[in-house]
Amino acid sequence: MSLNRWEPENGLRALRTGMIDAVQVIYNIFDQAPEDRLFPLCRELNVAVIARVPFDEGTLTGTLTLDSKWPEGDWRNTYFVPDNLKASVARAEALRPLIPSGMTMPELALRFILSNSDVATIIPGMRKIRNVETNLAASDKGGLEPSLLAQLRAHRWGRKPTTWSQ
Repeated sequence: MSLNRWEPENGLRALRTGMIDAVQVIYNIFDQAPEDRLFPLCRELNVAVIARVPFDEGTLTGTLTLDSKWPEGDWRNTYFVPDNLKASVARAEALRPLIPSGMTMPELALRFILSNSDVATIIPGMRKIRNVETNLAASDKGGLEPSLLAQLRAHRWGRKPTTWSQ
C-alpha cells in the first residue's frame, strides 16, 4: 500500500485488515509524521515500511537555491513555487550546521532514515551513476549517532496541503 504525503495515518484501518504486507510512505528528516502512529502499528503487525522521498523532492540534497530552475514541463516547476522554494531552501540551510565533517546532506538524509529500525528499505531517486554510488556508500555506514538524531528531530516540518501541493 502506498500512502499520501499529508496524512500517513490514512492507512491504519487498511493495515488492521491483515491483508497488507508492506506500506510505502514519505519519510525523511522533514516528514517525520509516520513515526507517530503508522510505524508503531507496522511494527505491531509485522508490516514492512518502505520510505520514499528521502531527499524531500531534492531539498535534502542541499543543492537547491532561491534561483533554482528546471526545464519547461518539469513537475518541480509547479512544486517549488516561490513560497515553497524559499521555505525549502531555508529549512535545508538550517540543517547545514548539524552535518558532521566529511558527511554530505544526502548522506545525512539517508542515514537519518536508516537509523529507524521500522524502515525496511528506502527508495531514493538516482539520476546519475554517482548518485547510486553515494547512496550505496551511505547505506553501508548505517544509522546516525543518537545525539545527532535528537538534533534532527527538531527539524520536523508539519506541512499542510496548499495550492502548490502535489
